[in-house]
Amino acid sequence: MNESILIIEDEIKIAQLIADYLTASDYSTYHLEHGDDVIPWLQDRPASALPSLVLLDLMLPGTDGLTLCRQIHDQWPQLPVIMLTARVEEVDRLLGLELGADDYICKPFSLGKW
Repeated sequence: MNESILIIEDEIKIAQLIADYLTASDYSTYHLEHGDDVIPWLQDRPASALPSLVLLDLMLPGTDGLTLCRQIHDQWPQLPVIMLTARVEEVDRLLGLELGADDYICKPFSLGKW
């Protein structure tokens, strides 16, 4: 069974680009656009069906990415989260990492580095 990655990104073109790249690398992907959909989506899955990784945009409609990061970290501490964001200030990076993110990637980014 291949690993799956949950992409939480409201910019459809960016999400599709990431999904295409990951699919070509033999990952399954899921995509959510709205922050309010994330926690219910994760709660609907048994632990064995959770994604292997969450790629999380910070600026989302509904629940923002920082709040989601904290909620994911609190409920599923084994689930790694990488934040994808246009926020490049060091304070934003530190806050994201403090709230449970495992890494922080600033937009724009190159998929060649992945």
